[in-house]
Amino acid sequence: MVDVVGPVRRPGTPHWFADAPDGSLGLLLMSHVLAAVAWPYANGPRHIGHVSGFGVPSDVFARYMRMAGHDVLMVSGTDEHGTPIQVQADADGVTPRELADRYNRVIVEDLHGLGLSYDLFTRTTTRNHYAVVQELFEGMYRNGYIVPKTTMGAISPSTGRTLPDRYIEGTCPICGYDSARGDQCDNCGNQLDPIDLIDPKSRINGETPKFVETEHFFLDLPALAEVLRQWLDTREGWRPNVLRFSRNLLDDLQPRAITRDLEWGVPIPLDGWRDRPDKRIYVWFDAVIGYLSASIEWARRSGDPEAWRVYWNSKDGEGSVPSADGVGGDARSYYFMGKDNIVFHSVIWPALLSGYSGEGSRDGAPGELGRLNLPTEVVSSEYLTMEGRKFSSSRKVVIYVRDFLERYDADALRYFIAAAGPESNDTDFTWAEFLRRNNDELVAGWGNLVNRCVSMAAKNFGAIPPVDPAGLTEADEALLATSRTGFTTVGDLIGRHRQKQAIGEAMRVVAEANRYLSEQAPWKLKGEADKPRMGTILHVALQVISDANTLLTPFLPHSAQQVHELLGGTGVHAPMPVIEQVDDLDGGPSYPVLTGDYTVGARWESVSIEAGRPLATPKPVFRKLDPSIVDEELARLAD
Repeated sequence: MVDVVGPVRRPGTPHWFADAPDGSLGLLLMSHVLAAVAWPYANGPRHIGHVSGFGVPSDVFARYMRMAGHDVLMVSGTDEHGTPIQVQADADGVTPRELADRYNRVIVEDLHGLGLSYDLFTRTTTRNHYAVVQELFEGMYRNGYIVPKTTMGAISPSTGRTLPDRYIEGTCPICGYDSARGDQCDNCGNQLDPIDLIDPKSRINGETPKFVETEHFFLDLPALAEVLRQWLDTREGWRPNVLRFSRNLLDDLQPRAITRDLEWGVPIPLDGWRDRPDKRIYVWFDAVIGYLSASIEWARRSGDPEAWRVYWNSKDGEGSVPSADGVGGDARSYYFMGKDNIVFHSVIWPALLSGYSGEGSRDGAPGELGRLNLPTEVVSSEYLTMEGRKFSSSRKVVIYVRDFLERYDADALRYFIAAAGPESNDTDFTWAEFLRRNNDELVAGWGNLVNRCVSMAAKNFGAIPPVDPAGLTEADEALLATSRTGFTTVGDLIGRHRQKQAIGEAMRVVAEANRYLSEQAPWKLKGEADKPRMGTILHVALQVISDANTLLTPFLPHSAQQVHELLGGTGVHAPMPVIEQVDDLDGGPSYPVLTGDYTVGARWESVSIEAGRPLATPKPVFRKLDPSIVDEELARLAD
């Protein structure tokens, strides 16, 4: 991490500058940070359990890192291939592309509503994505890490279509768990093959799959096991459950199929295979490559097709890269997902990257994309349940993001996820707890502090009051010191993916300001002789509100902009994503993307408020919710 006290960003560049010893502005050594966010599957709208794992945590981190002066690229998109899309499209009487188009737009709009600050949220059905997936496939094939193999594949007897591994369930042959999936057992963590399951059944229709001989290409994971082990041994600061689970998987790695018998997916880029209508690259292989293809698409759209390389190509293998103008920096990549996706990000994806770079036991050489960086950290969240039950669309134990945002504020959900979400343990969302946190913490704690301080200052001074020339008291100085210290404390916690603690520390500053205000009681200072002291108290309180607002900006960007404006601020404080309809870069159909200009906005520092800045009577920042919503929402679940 770099010292970012007092930096400024030069317009039109990603670079930050700070005072150099000679009085000039010197360039800060920044990190190039890739925030790689799990790809939501485009077979339906996403619910709040989904965004608690991949959405809000990644956005909090990306917003903080930008505010702290780093060059951040946050990418993702909708995952749109595979048998489940085809199955649902058939059921709905549409083509797979039409189904993907429908839910791609729904998901884009929902993530926009949450304020998730993607530099590019795209999709896996672009021609750019196809080309990048095929390049990695060919590179790994040349290096010997993708090999042909005849195997037994699971087919639905009623449709004749391949059943994806995750759509087959049965009893684990290793531990006896009765709900093991065809690719792995969530109970013991072992990698499985559908044919190994005891009493396998299709999750689509409950029928027993038929196993037939078929030829496919396999990722030779055993040939990459040692390089994966060496890499995992260098990982520090990961959540213990992620690292432990990942290391355990290395003990029994088996070759894994990366092609499937289906019609909907990326064609296999080899002679004799590319024109076959019945063979495609397996969706899990193409989806994880989306992080790279989205980065390349972003670069191509930026006007600099090579701009992605500072996030992906190390100069020395340890994360040090030259930036576009030759200035050094660090390249770091953080992957955000729910715990059911750990294996794909801590084992499969690093294996693909290593194999393409020619770093396994078969050696080889990197392809035209160069040597590709492995993840710096895999940031996995646990599960969010709802009223004591697992989220289930089929059982109606669910609330979709869109439905939530129609009734409640985005920041209310973001606050709950940050303060009480499944960061390191499974967490239960209840409407009673959501109500309590909204009303007691956001409304009565933070919102009330803002409203009463701005109201008093507007009523008595019409502007931010000046500090009494007599100076500050010990209590004034202590509160200001608390808020200034928060920038180090909260920033360090967000940087280490301890967001619950981080927002707790930010809210502790809010609590200290409320306590200070109660003790100083400026409303009791009514005489003209007392007005300078009243002004000082309110100035100190408003300064701390400004600081606390910055500390809370990564978590609560919508309300942070409101508070900024209530304090008389102008311009963009918390930049927001926008939806743009774009043409496929290589001639395919147009589609919506999320993007934005995040070079503007607040910096991660205390900025002195200006005495004399006009203030108006404020409107409440947060909505107090009626207790009746609990029964109303529970009734919706029961319907």
